[in-house]
Amino acid sequence: MRILLFGGGGQLGSGLRELLATKGSVDAVDRRELDLRDLPKISERIRASRPTLVVNAAAYTAVDAAEADAETARLVNAEAPRVMAEAAREVGALLVHYSTDYVFDGAARTPYVEDAPTRPLGVYGATKLAGEQAVAAAGAQFVTLRTAWLYSNHGKNFLNTMLRLAAERDELRVVNDQIGSPTYAGLVAEATLGMLDGLYAHGELRRERCGLYHLTCGGDTSWWGFAQAIVERAGYGGRVRVLPIPSSEYPTPVRRPAYSVLSSEKFARTFGIRLPDWRDALDRCLAERAAGE
Repeated sequence: MRILLFGGGGQLGSGLRELLATKGSVDAVDRRELDLRDLPKISERIRASRPTLVVNAAAYTAVDAAEADAETARLVNAEAPRVMAEAAREVGALLVHYSTDYVFDGAARTPYVEDAPTRPLGVYGATKLAGEQAVAAAGAQFVTLRTAWLYSNHGKNFLNTMLRLAAERDELRVVNDQIGSPTYAGLVAEATLGMLDGLYAHGELRRERCGLYHLTCGGDTSWWGFAQAIVERAGYGGRVRVLPIPSSEYPTPVRRPAYSVLSSEKFARTFGIRLPDWRDALDRCLAERAAGE
């Protein structure tokens, strides 16, 4: 396969870059090389390389900053995926695109399925939803994977923030009224590779398997529960206290979904892949961190 990967330097993209190399030649593009606000250059890159697979792991993910920088969020999260999908259609490529639990408002109390009504609470979620819709409308063959609470050993994320703070402080205060499924980016990358195996039969794309899926680790917890698990598993449990607080004590420009657990049953049924419980995934991530992987 000829693979063009956008966002190759991010926490998801870095894992994808290595794994996708087992499928063919990978042209990994990061934001230093191509600014996703430059829509004509995205289209030119796809037409010039004529890939068989385009993977978009790039996004504007600064949830609060997006409120003041809505135009950049719109270009990167909505317009760039649209251009990718249109160019992918022209060259006959499959597009794999990633989205978020923030397309939902968090009012549910049972895991969201793919066709549940969407109602984003802020600019970030709204632009990611617009990107999903643009990809679906472009006429290309595509798979959109919604994931949530993504973390890894690289980049800026909740895991790395908690580990840094636990090394510096004796007490952490973390919100306990937002519920979701912490998901290790390395496992999402691996599941993407397994999905690709299930998308092709004898070299032909199984088009009936294209579409929208949810993909997260199993189980759910609050940010406080996730922080508590990180602190204990990293060996700080005897020294660092993790105190639960309501969201009202940690105000942010954008209200987060109170409940954003996604059901991954459709993905499991279609591809025979189910991610482990979030606790087991965290153990693996920390083990790989200790091993220097």
